[in-house]
Formats: sequence, structure tokens, C-alpha cells
Amino acid sequence: MKYDIIIVGAGPGGYVAAIKAAQHGAKVALIEKEALGGVCLNIGCIPTKALIKSAKVKRLLDNSEKYGIGVNKDSVRTDWGKVIQRKDEIVKRLTGGVEMLLKKNGVDVIRGEAKFKDNETVEVDGKTLTGKNLILALGASPVIPPIPGLKEALDAGIVATSRELLSLKELPKSLVVIGGGVIGVEFASIFGTFGTEVTIIEKLDNILVNIDDDARAVLLRTLARNNIRIETKAAVTQIAENNVTYEKDGVPHTVFGEKILLSVGMRPNSQGLENLGLKIERGAVVTDASLRTNVPNVYAIGDLNGKMMLAHVASHEGIIAVENIMGKPGKIDYAKIPSGVYGFPEVAMVGMTEREAKEKGLDYRVGKFPLSALGKALADGETEGFVKIIADKKFGELLGVHIVAENAMEMISEGAITMELEGTLNEIVKTVHPHPSLSEAFMEAAMAALNKAVHIL
Repeated sequence: MKYDIIIVGAGPGGYVAAIKAAQHGAKVALIEKEALGGVCLNIGCIPTKALIKSAKVKRLLDNSEKYGIGVNKDSVRTDWGKVIQRKDEIVKRLTGGVEMLLKKNGVDVIRGEAKFKDNETVEVDGKTLTGKNLILALGASPVIPPIPGLKEALDAGIVATSRELLSLKELPKSLVVIGGGVIGVEFASIFGTFGTEVTIIEKLDNILVNIDDDARAVLLRTLARNNIRIETKAAVTQIAENNVTYEKDGVPHTVFGEKILLSVGMRPNSQGLENLGLKIERGAVVTDASLRTNVPNVYAIGDLNGKMMLAHVASHEGIIAVENIMGKPGKIDYAKIPSGVYGFPEVAMVGMTEREAKEKGLDYRVGKFPLSALGKALADGETEGFVKIIADKKFGELLGVHIVAENAMEMISEGAITMELEGTLNEIVKTVHPHPSLSEAFMEAAMAALNKAVHIL
């Protein structure tokens, strides 16, 4: 079979690229050896958010009295089986939707494992496909570090990656999380809310090292109130069944976990690409801002290029790769992509942290507005957090936005759009925001950066 574009991997990068390519009139083949939707839809973004919603309902019921609603605490119980069932139903509905979209757009979905013969030839279960262009969207897999006893604990089912933890039959009484990154913190927040005793062990000086320092300070406080203990500067040295031994300040410690989550990072799935002659650095396929590799007709998107391992980045990269193939040149600007951490509260960010601006020697100003001074946040009973804007001092152009709030991920797009349009503090201040709303905090933070905040001293 001959195609204009062969896409390998049907995650959020691959399937979006396939649909866009078909909409542009290309003949497209999409190869996938597992489930449509990839990690994000099946064992990542969507299922974890389903669990977070259940945890949010639990938190609301636990704190209902502060809203003047009396709930019989004895009648509030967690049916973990139904929590998981709801998650599975959401995933099934979305994967079915993706399959239908691909079919309606005329994409040939081919099931099986792709083997690359050269940069125009792919073999799948004995069938040979040829394509003028290749888009590789192979994703990534969890890093398995060489910790003594880890393999045995994985084989025994005591240690789990995020994949297995999403399908636990029962809620564990205790959970040890190895790794204080986004995945580890999100799972800690979920299980901590349901009453699991959680310990996070992080080798670095801090958890979530890439977020703004002010945002981390709030998150550390809220995690501590949510049954979560955090051990930083702690290196795991051994796992013996349910016991995790780590060294901190030269002293060994051991903590018991009914379950142990391994979340120390992801590694691009760059194996099996030898025949393509691609440039690979630190396991990731090297690409430019147009997602081209060193081989002219081969593009690499999503986790495979290791730029930003986020679903929305993969989707955007897929669209840009397709547009470049179809003669509409485009590039991605990674500096203007929002990201975040889901939990209680959420943390969302786009652009530089204040630490980064300082390290670069930029002349900047900061505006910060606390949710505790915001009417809508008080009405919601969710006053933990703030909106923080970092802007160039000369023109007021935004350099970074950091939000800690119950719905921070819904709010951050205002910052991302403003940055994409090269907007300034003055333009934000002149934009009328609805009252009462959480988005008012964005306007107030811009006012604060200009030393003109209305609702704080």
C-alpha cells in the first residue's frame, strides 16, 4: 500500500496528526500495536483526572459542614470498585470516539507493530507499506532504575508503575511513591485524599523542581495536610518486598508500603529505529522547531523527541508536522506552552519561573494576587493559592504566569494567549474581567505588577 504519510503511534500526537493530515487531503496510514489514544487516554491524563474528580467529591463531602451542609459521616464511604469502573467507562467512551473520528476522516488504521525497513518503507505483520513521509509518535515508557530488589518487587506486583496503579482492585492502606515529579505528586494527592498513608521519596533537593518556588511552597503545605509525608534529598538504596530503604543525610531509613509507585521519569521509545539513520541524543530523537529529524521526510513528535512530555504538546507538534509536510511551514515555541500539576489545589504555569528570570539577569517585575482576597474564591471556600505574573520591566510583556488555585489549569490559558499575542500588563488591566470570577485574580495580579492593585494593600 502507498501513502502520503505513514504515522506510527496513535497517542494524542499520532491520532491528531492523522486526522489533520486526512483533512488536508493526504492519504494516511496510522499504525498502532496497542490501544488508540496511547498512554494519555488509556493509562495517563484522562484516567488520573477521573480519579481526581472522585477525590474532589470526597474532599467536598468531608468538608461539607463549612458550607452549612450537614452530612452523616458514617454514610460517606468510598466504593473503590465503582471509582475504577467510572474511570474505565470514561476511557472506553473516549477511545471509541477516537476510533470513530479516524474512520470518518478516512484514515487507514493498521493494528500491529511497525518495523522500519528504511525512511519510506514500514512493515506491519508481513504487510509492506510505503510512504512519502513518516511521522513517528512512539511515546515513552517508565524508567526502571537499577535499585536492588526492584525487579523482584515489580514481578511480585508490590511495586507498580502508573499503569498498574490505575487498576488496583482495592485501596491500599499505605503507599510509597518513589519520585517527586508530576506523576508521583498527582497519585499522592489522589490516594492521600482517600485516606491512604502516603510517603514521597525524592532524590533531589525538592519535589517538582521545575515549578515556581512560590507555587511549590503552597503545594508543600497542602500536601502535608493531606496525609502525605515528603522526604527530599533521599536516595532509595534497596527494596525488600514492601519495605523501601532510603538514605538521607548519610543515615539509612526504611518505610513500609502496601503498594509502591515507581515514578522516576519516562524514557522515549527510540528502540528499533536503526534503519532510519536518525540522530538520537540521550535516548530522544533530535528534531527542529518544525519537528523534522535529520532525515528530511521523517518527523518525530511527542514523548519520542523528549522536548516536553505532555499530551497537548504532542497534539500540537502533530499538527505542525503535518502542516510542514503539506507545504504550510510552521514552528512550535516551547517557551509559550502551559503545563501543570493536578491536585488540591492545582498548579499551572506558562513561560519562565521567577528563578529562571533572575538567573538570566532579566530586568523584570512581579505582580502577585492572593485568592484569599478574591470574592469568588471566598464564596467557593477555596482560598489557597494565587496568581503570579512575571513581566518585562520596560514594556510590561509577559515572561511567565504561575497560578495556584482549584481550577488553575482552566485559568492558565489566559496567560498563554496573552504571551502568544505578545501582550502586556497594561492590556490585561484594560481587559474587563467578569465579577465575581477567579479570572479577576489575573487582572489584579497585572495591576499589582504595575503597583496599582485595587483589592490588596
